[in-house]
Amino acid sequence: MLLSAEHLSINFGSRQLLDDVNFYLNEGDKTGIIGINGTGKSTFLKVLAGLTEPDGGTISRNPNVQVSFLSQNPVMEDSATVLEQVFLHFSPEFRALNEYEAKTMLTKLGLPDYAQKVGTLSGGQRKRVALAAALLHPADVLVLDEPTNHLDSEMVAWLEDRLRRFRGGLVMVTHDRYFLERVVNHITELSRGKLYHYEANYSKYLELREQRFAMAEASERKRQSILRVEREWIMRGCKARSTKSKERIQRYEDLLGQDTPETDSAVQMAASSARLGKKIIELRDVTKGFDGRTLVDHFSYNLLRGDRIGIVGRNGAGKSTLLHLIAGELAPDSGTVEIGATVKIGHFSQEGRELDLNQRVYDFIHDIADEVKTDEGTFSANQMMERFLFPGDLQSVPIGRLSGGERRRLYLLSVLMTAPNVLLLDEPTNDLDVTTLSILEDYLQGFPGPILVVSHDRFLLDKLAESIFEVRDGRVLRYTGNWSDWRIKRQEETAPVREEKPRAARPQRERRLKFSFKEQMEFSTIDQELAQLEEQVARCAAAQGECGSDYVRLQEMQARQTELEKQLEEKTERWIYLNELKEKIDAQDE
Repeated sequence: MLLSAEHLSINFGSRQLLDDVNFYLNEGDKTGIIGINGTGKSTFLKVLAGLTEPDGGTISRNPNVQVSFLSQNPVMEDSATVLEQVFLHFSPEFRALNEYEAKTMLTKLGLPDYAQKVGTLSGGQRKRVALAAALLHPADVLVLDEPTNHLDSEMVAWLEDRLRRFRGGLVMVTHDRYFLERVVNHITELSRGKLYHYEANYSKYLELREQRFAMAEASERKRQSILRVEREWIMRGCKARSTKSKERIQRYEDLLGQDTPETDSAVQMAASSARLGKKIIELRDVTKGFDGRTLVDHFSYNLLRGDRIGIVGRNGAGKSTLLHLIAGELAPDSGTVEIGATVKIGHFSQEGRELDLNQRVYDFIHDIADEVKTDEGTFSANQMMERFLFPGDLQSVPIGRLSGGERRRLYLLSVLMTAPNVLLLDEPTNDLDVTTLSILEDYLQGFPGPILVVSHDRFLLDKLAESIFEVRDGRVLRYTGNWSDWRIKRQEETAPVREEKPRAARPQRERRLKFSFKEQMEFSTIDQELAQLEEQVARCAAAQGECGSDYVRLQEMQARQTELEKQLEEKTERWIYLNELKEKIDAQDE
């Protein structure tokens, strides 16, 4: 057992986030925490990591277990360089041993300038620096809060592969459903102060959760049927109460006192938009750059009413710049952007609008609109807030009291309250819970106007997008289909092309396969070499257990084991190739 939490209770003001719950993490467990925004997922992670004390219950950790934590909003030293920040809490000896790996990791995360000051970084870049530090930390337990936020698709794939190979325990909050599908083997759902555990990935969890709801509903139907019969029995015998069975009455009262099954409320979205004319948005030969670097180069496009466009590309490629150009919020260096007279743009930007943390939720929404007309009728601002899971008591609190996910949901509501007929969405899934994401996707599919969405959420782009724009080296490349279709086409484009040698005109004898001299020598010794490597890996693993408090020695042995495992993997692939070739050679003589 790496970590356990028993009879855990956590309060946040008057809200009970967790009520007498248990949680256990073993080696090899990869647990995804799911729950609607504001239920306390981030607070729960902080308690597990030892950064926050619970109001009740106990957290037990093996004293030798090391925990590495990634916060949703990491605190950093603005005066430090990127590389200094990564090693801020480590010894000089540790940095000397791991600096090469840190630089490799930072480069993969789109941070090749190791000397850049943290204070000059964007919010997304800061989160990626914190992610590198968390992954570099020698850990038996990784606790990660929204690790895929601000990562492009290549970075997400890299992180996905790394966490799949991680051998310790993993606990993470993430909205990335493909990530939950491919990485985790346990799902823990936080709902109304309770934890529900599922030994499953995301798709299996959805199936098991529906079974749990169905069983709860069946039990409730049975309880109501028994109550109806018992109520009729009591009413029939009300004049001869002394003759009634006390035990039967007690059973009735016990059934009556049982709680009915509760489920989390869900966001309710209704399509609302202003009339949209024939002319929408037209970009003609648009170019835009910053600091001598061209992000969008001679791009033309006429937006159509039914467009469902996903925009992808590496971080910093210019995806957000493209949306700002389309929205008319950024003037192009050359070319024109024409926006139709009836167009009403709803731009959900990645950075979000500046929220006054002291302003009440109620006042923030009422300042935008008092009511909104939808396909389901006209709703007041109060009703819309309730539909977005801001009940009366939450409407009166300052915005600063809301969780990160609740603020994003409030910002989304503020965009929809303007009744837009064109939606530009920049990373709309960041910090939103998976239930709200599912409802948002259904809303977007029914939205009557065009939608352009920048997102690293592969699930969203597979469900919504009908075409993909990839921003790459200043060009905006267009692909038909969703994210998976685009990925296949990109792999085909980047696959190496083999040149076929021209065949001689005259027939030639079929060339017989055979080992080269080098391959013959390699084949004769490879079994022995594999056995030796496996023995070295085992000895290295055993030696780590004998390091005790010799931290430097432990790091050396871990690095050595990683190198040996890499050699073993390469040698195994070579062994497979040579044995398959030997089988083909032998088959020629049959």
